[in-house]
Amino acid sequence: MLQIRCKNINITKSFPEGISLLEVYQEFADEIKLPYPVVSAKVNNTSQGLKFRLFQNRDVEFLDAREGSGHRVYVRSLSFLLYKATQDLFPGSKLFIEHSLCRGYYCNFKKKVAAPITDNDIEQIKRRMHEIVDLDMPFRRTEATTEEAIRVFSDRGFSDKVKLLETSGQLYSDYYTLGDTVDYYYGPLVPSAGYLKVWSLERYDEGLLLRVPDWNEPSRLAEKVEQPKTFGMFTEKTHWDIIMRLSNAGDVNKAIMRGNASELIQVSEALQEKKIVQIAEDIDRRFRDEQHPVRLVLITGPSSSGKTTFCKRLSVQLLACGLRPLSFSTDDYFVNRVDTPKLPNGDYDFDNIEAVDYHLLEDHLERLMRGETVEVPEYNFTTGKREYNGKRLKLQRDTVLIMEGIHALNPMLTKAVSDDVKYKVYISALTSISLDDHNWIPTRDNRLLRRIIRDYNKGAFTARQTISQWKSVCEAEDKWIFPYQETADVMFNSALNIEFAVLRTHAEIILSSVPKNCPEYSEAHRLLKFIHFFLPVSDREIPPTSIMREFVGGSSFKYER
Repeated sequence: MLQIRCKNINITKSFPEGISLLEVYQEFADEIKLPYPVVSAKVNNTSQGLKFRLFQNRDVEFLDAREGSGHRVYVRSLSFLLYKATQDLFPGSKLFIEHSLCRGYYCNFKKKVAAPITDNDIEQIKRRMHEIVDLDMPFRRTEATTEEAIRVFSDRGFSDKVKLLETSGQLYSDYYTLGDTVDYYYGPLVPSAGYLKVWSLERYDEGLLLRVPDWNEPSRLAEKVEQPKTFGMFTEKTHWDIIMRLSNAGDVNKAIMRGNASELIQVSEALQEKKIVQIAEDIDRRFRDEQHPVRLVLITGPSSSGKTTFCKRLSVQLLACGLRPLSFSTDDYFVNRVDTPKLPNGDYDFDNIEAVDYHLLEDHLERLMRGETVEVPEYNFTTGKREYNGKRLKLQRDTVLIMEGIHALNPMLTKAVSDDVKYKVYISALTSISLDDHNWIPTRDNRLLRRIIRDYNKGAFTARQTISQWKSVCEAEDKWIFPYQETADVMFNSALNIEFAVLRTHAEIILSSVPKNCPEYSEAHRLLKFIHFFLPVSDREIPPTSIMREFVGGSSFKYER
């Protein structure tokens, strides 16, 4: 008999060898009493599907769709449900699940016979999805040698999955079936389609928007938020990926194997520099507008998006336009630490707008716009106090003020300044490269890997500590940053096509240091598994001015903090 400890309630019970997680849950269900249906579990801090069978003593934690890995299992299964319905109705069609959008997922759907998707097509797909859910059709996992899995997908013409598996270096691979439809997913699914009660499907632009449950209340759909500018940035990035013939991890790996890593780095960096030049020239044009000259550039973005390096590279290009950029950070206007608001657990909430003395900042901005000289503070992060060390700012005729910070686009900081003189920039790492047509890479995974590496290299935090803080970081972004991203004049994507191949060389040893007996191991294990799909590439050819250098080290820019 096995001894299985349910971590939800800290109770251990005996079970026969080979029992499934679903059967174990049924024994504990009355005592666990989760408010939403269980969709997956963690076994010794590793995510598993409910059909997973136990043959040794284990710690098990059951999860609903509020928890990160549970939500991913649900959405992953929902993606297969959508793909199954499209194949049943439109044999030979192609479905590309491209990226998150509007709190759902944007999908590009191509019929075998070239024709635009119609409203009737969408209604048919929805009806078929509901039929599959009502039938409670089971998801079946098959473990096979990677050679066998490659043959399965090659016979069906799935070149994206063939390239991924050919370059994965794995001896064995799992694939899934739903009815007679075969697909590949790099993580577990729910046991059957009957689990998928909350979803919707609608038209978006020329494709589909797959709507998914709310993170905090998975019994209802996530509220739709319109993101036309974000969609435009993804569309632009996808366009360049097509030109470079890179749409998935297999394409990147094949290019690396051909010896084209240097070229990929050079082209990616050139495209980013071209975009920065365009932004600088637009600022310059608007700076010289006689009626409403831009004098204040506001730059924001979520954690590890590359804001600091972007500001420095933009400053260089503004100098090349004949302007004199003057930079300062909203961080210097933090209230003294003793006055910082706190989270419910007692930790300081540095991401809260009330952590910034925005009244003082607003007053200083207003005076600067009037041409006055202002003594600005400098925040001492060691003492936790704002200090005045004689730093004075004054805008000259050719000066443009650059303000960077997570709240830079929040109107509370700059409401005393006319919108006519503001230029707003939103920056993020919006990953467009996917593992394959149905396995997208969340943009937050890109930023989390960056942050883990940077924190570790600076000696600030271990990987375990960074991962433990990430949930609160994301919650703060949802509250204080993302609501304002669509107000930006321009969006900048800091992700590189070859980035994960470079990050792998740094992240492997750091993630491997997370102990298996801690909750953070689950996320470390998932990131390691995911990043191993990319062949490693040295960072030696990454330029010293690259945004990547902000995270892997070796930048030629000086960072004050």
